[in-house]
This record gives sequence, structure tokens and C-alpha cells, in this order.
Amino acid sequence: MTAIALTIAGSDSSGGAGIQADLKTFAAHQVYGASVIVALTAQNTKGVSGIHAVPAAFVTQQMDAVFEDLDIGAVKIGMLATAELIETVAAGLERHHAKNIVLDPVMIAASGARLLESEAVAAIRKHLFPLATLITPNLPEAAALLDSAIAETDQSVDEQADELAALGAANVLIKGGHGTGDISSDLLRLKGGARQRFNALRVETRNTHGTGCTLSSAIAANLAKGLELAEAVGHAKTYISAAIAAADQVPVGHGHGPVHHFHHWWDKT
Repeated sequence: MTAIALTIAGSDSSGGAGIQADLKTFAAHQVYGASVIVALTAQNTKGVSGIHAVPAAFVTQQMDAVFEDLDIGAVKIGMLATAELIETVAAGLERHHAKNIVLDPVMIAASGARLLESEAVAAIRKHLFPLATLITPNLPEAAALLDSAIAETDQSVDEQADELAALGAANVLIKGGHGTGDISSDLLRLKGGARQRFNALRVETRNTHGTGCTLSSAIAANLAKGLELAEAVGHAKTYISAAIAAADQVPVGHGHGPVHHFHHWWDKT
């Protein structure tokens, strides 16, 4: 059976993040990718110059079309832009009994542009936390979801993972890419409180556009293929670390370039 994953997110016109990064990541994992586009952005590696939200009714139409025909094994949720779109997506996921939902609460682009209305943060907690199999905030996003300071120690990351779980998140992965030190450490808090850390050497590069999108879609791809959650996260961490390490091999644009989604395949050829 063909493994199928669905991305529900915004389009990145420069191709490094959002829907485009998700579909590249699915393909790199040999998973068929489908998409529901909830927002259009005018952006490149230097920044975001415009955001156009897709009408909620058309988002619903897209979701219905995909779920009524395809056997969706996992769903990755990225940029949703507004509270209305968050509620629309949540209703569609419930209506179609979606499984293996990976929620990446995208708020700020690598360039610093805000991608989520401030009032929509509460809507994420209320409508999407209860549905998600896993949420994957980075350090600033975890702090924003909790209206707290950014965690700077392992202990504070552990505490924020517990607080996010208390808000209804079944499993929490707090990504450490925005941290400091030689090691980039991601904390996975599983339902029930068990913890596992995934570490990788930090790579010095400015080409990290789409890193969060890519990691969360890699996890979704692995879940669609039938892997257990911790294993899916571990494989995804290995994939994104290699994609970042190879990013400078494919220089794109004049700002924060993308990671190398096809590092494994291009190196082979």
C-alpha cells in the first residue's frame, strides 16, 4: 500500500518552507504527498512581503476532496495564519477522523516575519492541541504558547513540555535549534511523562529556511509509513540534521537559504 501524508499549511513562493518544503520532504521519504493550502505568501530567502489567507470555505472544500478520496496515513499542520482557519482545519480533521496529526505551530519565519495573528495562539491551544498526536514547537514558539520566557536550560525545557502537556497536548517535541552550544537537543515528552532527547552537532550555516517545516513533515512521513512515534522522531532528527549539514551545497537566494531536502539522493548522483 502506498503511504500517503497530507500537509495543511501555507505556500512559500521561494520553495524553501511551507507546502513546498513539506512535499519535498515527503518525496525524500518515499511517501506520496497531498496538500491543502490555507495561505499564500509572497516571500523569498530575505523575508516575507505579503500573506493572503485562503477563504475558509475553500479550505474546507480542499480538505473534503482529499480525505474523501485518499487514504491519508498522517497529517502535518503548519502555518494557519488566522483563528478562523485554525477552527476550519480542526473541524475538518474531526469530520474525517484524521490520524497521526503532527502540529507545527508556525508563528515566525526565519527572516523574523510574523506568520500567525497574535489572537490565533489561543485558538491553536483550544482547537488543535486536543487533536494532535504530536506538537513540535521550537523554543520561541513554546514560550509564546505558554505566554512565558524562552527556556534557556534543560530543566526549563522539561518544565515547559509539562506545561504544554497540561494544556492538552498528547505528546510534545520542543526543538532546540534556537538554543546555544555545540549540541542541538530536541526534547520529546511522551504521553504519561516519559522523556527522550535527540541530539545532533550544531551546524554553522545561515541556510536554515524551512527547518521546522521539514522536521515536522519528516515525522509525519515516518508515521504514515507505520513507525512508532519515538522512532519516527529519531529518524526525522537524523534526516533534518543531514539536510542542514548539506544546505551550503545548494546555495539559493541572498538571505536564509533552504536546507537540502534531497541530500541523500543528490549525493548519490
